[in-house]
Amino acid sequence: MNTHASTSDPFISTTKQLSADSLPGPVEYGFTDTTAALFRANPAPDSQESAVPGRVVRLDRNRVLVASAGGLLHLPYPLSGVLPATGDWVWLGHNNAGEPAVVEVLPRHSALSRKRAFEASSEEQILGSNIDIVAVVVPVDRPLTHNRLERTLVAAWDSGATPLVVITKADLAHLADDVVGEVILQAAGVDVVTTSAEQGDGLEELMQHIPQGATLVLLGPSGAGKSTLINALAGRDVQQTGAVRAGDGKGKHTTTSRELVPLTGGAVLMDTPGVRGFGLFDAEEGMEEMFGDLEELFSRCRFADCAHQAEPGCAVQEALAGETLDPRRWASYLKLQRELAALARKHDAAARRAYQREWHQKVMSADRGQRAAERYRHDQAEDRAGKGGKRRKR
Repeated sequence: MNTHASTSDPFISTTKQLSADSLPGPVEYGFTDTTAALFRANPAPDSQESAVPGRVVRLDRNRVLVASAGGLLHLPYPLSGVLPATGDWVWLGHNNAGEPAVVEVLPRHSALSRKRAFEASSEEQILGSNIDIVAVVVPVDRPLTHNRLERTLVAAWDSGATPLVVITKADLAHLADDVVGEVILQAAGVDVVTTSAEQGDGLEELMQHIPQGATLVLLGPSGAGKSTLINALAGRDVQQTGAVRAGDGKGKHTTTSRELVPLTGGAVLMDTPGVRGFGLFDAEEGMEEMFGDLEELFSRCRFADCAHQAEPGCAVQEALAGETLDPRRWASYLKLQRELAALARKHDAAARRAYQREWHQKVMSADRGQRAAERYRHDQAEDRAGKGGKRRKR
């Protein structure tokens, strides 16, 4: 989306409005009385008496696009403190040269994050902050990827926002009802909204999930119809749309950066580029929310330290044998847990050392066991040889 920043200093028209009872802010980008209270609870630095509230709309390569009550402004990245993310509430003041600048990032009430895309990294990448609803977009014109849906919902739960599943392109597939049924079954406890942006179906229901001042983020693969849905919700063409390749169902990245889009009624929508992978980052709370049924099974195992493999009285193995637990769901849980454990080992040096010690002990134990077995076989062979010699002497 091409957003033009204001060329005037937004503080000129807003600083005079400041008072104990009045605090100006970008209402069209979700500024509410609750947000004003957040700013009052986290006052600007003492040296920034004329600072005003703002919200990060988009991060560009070298600049930050920020909205204030006076308009939009492209500002340099702050030289110190927390690096801003799309959706952050910030204090806008002036730097030492007297130029408008981000002087402080306020605490986030939610943050959607993932492990950075490259495999060797254990760093967190914040996709967006201060989000109220995370809408996981599922198009019906391609096969449902169960593991992808589960891991994205885990991240949504863990962000501190409310997850929502939005099914798109319902007018393009004859099997829409089947896909909806699968999603409802897999995303138990999460509301599911079916939409067709081209036909205008489901848009009113979706808007009911976005109250005034709330921020909704759309999260899904390329070609899932997010840009078309955004245009339909905004009532204007704010995003470019692209065709989906017929060969593999993949779409072109028509969205290249995360950006806030104001909607009517004071709601805000955050678009994100299509994500090919979603590596979890420290998502224990999200795992508990998404796999609460498994946590219940764990509590019914005979042993508290049950590994859920071959132990007697394992409730998980009983559920698998009785077909009350889907083997695919159990395999997905184990895969996500291994992923989180591997990330923790990379991220936490102490955990990594403990893992290495444990592995070393296992290797040494196995080696000792092998040597003991070899000695036992050797002693047995010598005993048999000795007895045979005695019989020959007789």
